[in-house]
Amino acid sequence: MKVVPIGEYVMVKPDEAEGVSAGGIVLPDTARKKPSQGRVLSVSDGRLLPNGQRAPHQVAEGDRVLFASHAGTEVTIDGMELLIVSEKDILAVIF
Repeated sequence: MKVVPIGEYVMVKPDEAEGVSAGGIVLPDTARKKPSQGRVLSVSDGRLLPNGQRAPHQVAEGDRVLFASHAGTEVTIDGMELLIVSEKDILAVIF
């Protein structure tokens, strides 16, 4: 199934959370740090401007991005944990 966000939103697949601490301790799900990096899977048409045109996104499908740690809405599609994030919550593109 293909899901395309609308407005200024971007679909991101977050990286997996670290399961082991630096000291080798296995972390339970409740203690894992929420990932703040991921890959852009799809983008919308862009934000609607007052003049009726659309502002193009600054990110594209396939970009690796850094986003705010509690940004977006978590959704599960076809068994994959994904985030729908506003483009304003994306802090940087990682090269």
